[in-house]
Amino acid sequence: MKKFICVAVCAALIICCSPLALAQEAVVCTEYYYEGYLDPLESIEPVSADVHTTLDISAKSVILMEPYTKKILYESNCDEKLAPASITKIMSLLLIMEAIDEGKLTLETQVTTSEHAASMGGSQIWLEPGETMSVHELLKATVIASANDATTALAEAVAGSEEGFVALMNERAGELGMSNTHFENCSGLDAENHLTTAHDVAIMSSELIKHSLIKEYSTVWMDSLRDGKSELVNTNKLVRFYEGTTGLKTGTTSTAGHCLAATAERDGLELVAVVMGAPTTNDRFNGARKLLDFGFANWSFATIEPDLTEISVPKVEKGTGLPLVLTAQPLNLLLKKGATDKIERTPELPETITAPVTKGQVVGYLHLTLDGEQVGVIELKAASDIPKMNFFVAIKWLIAQLMRL
Repeated sequence: MKKFICVAVCAALIICCSPLALAQEAVVCTEYYYEGYLDPLESIEPVSADVHTTLDISAKSVILMEPYTKKILYESNCDEKLAPASITKIMSLLLIMEAIDEGKLTLETQVTTSEHAASMGGSQIWLEPGETMSVHELLKATVIASANDATTALAEAVAGSEEGFVALMNERAGELGMSNTHFENCSGLDAENHLTTAHDVAIMSSELIKHSLIKEYSTVWMDSLRDGKSELVNTNKLVRFYEGTTGLKTGTTSTAGHCLAATAERDGLELVAVVMGAPTTNDRFNGARKLLDFGFANWSFATIEPDLTEISVPKVEKGTGLPLVLTAQPLNLLLKKGATDKIERTPELPETITAPVTKGQVVGYLHLTLDGEQVGVIELKAASDIPKMNFFVAIKWLIAQLMRL
């Protein structure tokens, strides 16, 4: 049975395993400490650059998602309801980021620890009732060390109580379309009916990483609190050992097994990989790496430039005689690598359009399809105004013509 622990270890052990020299009497706080915790990730076989590859991942449920389009690039059993452990904190952190954006909290806001927050078990920084820390310090403890007491203190600062905060978590989950999720607490401790899915975790992870502030914490490998007396070690080993990692959150309980929501970015492509119910911690990291490797090997964003010279422009009726000129913006599409040249472009415009026409008015569309499936639409717009012809416009036009003589 796996346990959440924060283990006090002597500085000599940490110095041998870590590139950072820690304080001599420091207490190391992390979600799950085990022998070899600071060791590099084991080698895995390279993932084939084939979008139809079936990945060998030891876990109950996995998904790979592009966070801005929400396109699923790979999944296996991604809608099974499972205990999420501490990846629950992704939703907690989302609400905290939104509270900061709304001005309800600042990073300097001082939060006093309640009896309830201090009573949290599992991973913690041993907050004492009445102890005060800033939001910045509590965020470090929550994101890096997955501290349940710090998370609860922040939840109470936002909503007044953990119960009120959990209600907000479930409300926000509904707004995001996380239909298979129900939270019972803000930290991820095992509880009946505290369930979510890999798909829903990917959704809330995608929303969280829209807040650039979170990455100032989720990319940190080691930090400290209390003037170095409490050392924080990131539970996500990918932060140190996987190129492009931007976060995000691990989770481990006896019910949930080993879980991970990992985010990484390379060459302008950001991905969210979720692994739930892995039997070992190495399985979750290896699974996430395989998912991310698969995504980076097979997908990229491509800029599609519309060729307006090949599009028949509608005639303008009842106008001033000025021709309709089209304009359109390029479109960035998430595509399989090498697919850009295979895209078919089909314009949709009327044969005629009635004046007046205003600059920027959408007059048609350019449909982009790949293998018979629509992958994008570019709006075709008027580049300038074309007034409707009437007596006054006609007189003005006539005077203008005479002035040119």
